[in-house]
Amino acid sequence: MTQQHLIAPSPGLVQQWCDIALAASGMFEGIMQFATLAAQWGADQELEACCALMDDWGLDGEDLMECRRPKPPSLKEQALQALNDAVKMADDAPPEGICSNQADIIRRALEQLPDNK
Repeated sequence: MTQQHLIAPSPGLVQQWCDIALAASGMFEGIMQFATLAAQWGADQELEACCALMDDWGLDGEDLMECRRPKPPSLKEQALQALNDAVKMADDAPPEGICSNQADIIRRALEQLPDNK
């Protein structure tokens, strides 16, 4: 006897996973890709259900979503962090790195750019 679960992927989604798995370089890699996609999908479904329940309780489910699925930093944010790292390295071992005046100019320019992801 098979048990019916409330969270189950559609046949089309399973077919997409199969196509990805079949394109893998080997059987184990394909199985791993399929299992990873299925686990990610299931976790996303559960998280969405938890967020909806929190919203029903008057809490902010979006906070939970942001904690559990953080967005990667934008290119601008990555550039600013790289600049800060370069300045710190230069301050620790001058004169090999970027000077603070140059960094300030680059930082101001980067901060004016939009946060395109």
